[in-house]
Amino acid sequence: MDSAALYRLLTWFSPSFPVGAYSYSHGLEFAVAEGLVEDRESLTGWIRALLMHGSGLVDGALFSAAWRAASVGDIAALRNVAEFASAFRGTGELALESTAQGEAFSVMAQAIGKVPMLSQLAKDQRGVAYPVVVGVACVAGGIPLDAGLAAYLHAFAANLISAGVRLIPLGQVDGQRGILALEPYVLSSFKRALETSLDALGTATPMVEWASMKHETQHTRLFRS
Repeated sequence: MDSAALYRLLTWFSPSFPVGAYSYSHGLEFAVAEGLVEDRESLTGWIRALLMHGSGLVDGALFSAAWRAASVGDIAALRNVAEFASAFRGTGELALESTAQGEAFSVMAQAIGKVPMLSQLAKDQRGVAYPVVVGVACVAGGIPLDAGLAAYLHAFAANLISAGVRLIPLGQVDGQRGILALEPYVLSSFKRALETSLDALGTATPMVEWASMKHETQHTRLFRS
């Protein structure tokens, strides 16, 4: 990957890139309110489950499939990935989290540099999932699959750590310790995402879906999910 591609990748996953990731907790807000997540260990355990058995792994596999389809210009395969991704969310809030960030990323990416396949997807389908959009943009930006996927999964984990730091609350030192503790699981999820076909994809995190559903009617909320 050349320096220009690395620059684009760092820009896209910078907290200043306006996709609104800070607005979502992926159901974590309700888990904290119920005492299911209350310290650094339980927070990293919650995120570890997502990376290994839940939406982190799913997003990684969707990112990989979208990148591969876009890299060979296969718009039909890309449409299939996008449709699959749109259906692969257990709750309305988790679907909103993914599609809203996907739309925000797509709008900004198109504003600063045209990505024809993103334009086509936006015409074909309303609400394209975030990992699919970023996978396509990485191809257009000359970013290799392994680099883009690693950055995506790191950002996934770091965003949830940031939410936990605000919700529990934790100090910044504990937040960074949490990110460090998740490193082997991010790398393991990365490897599995590269190897897992969409036909074999599934989740085993029912508590996350339950927390997300309960969050929809939570009385006091800081986050949209």
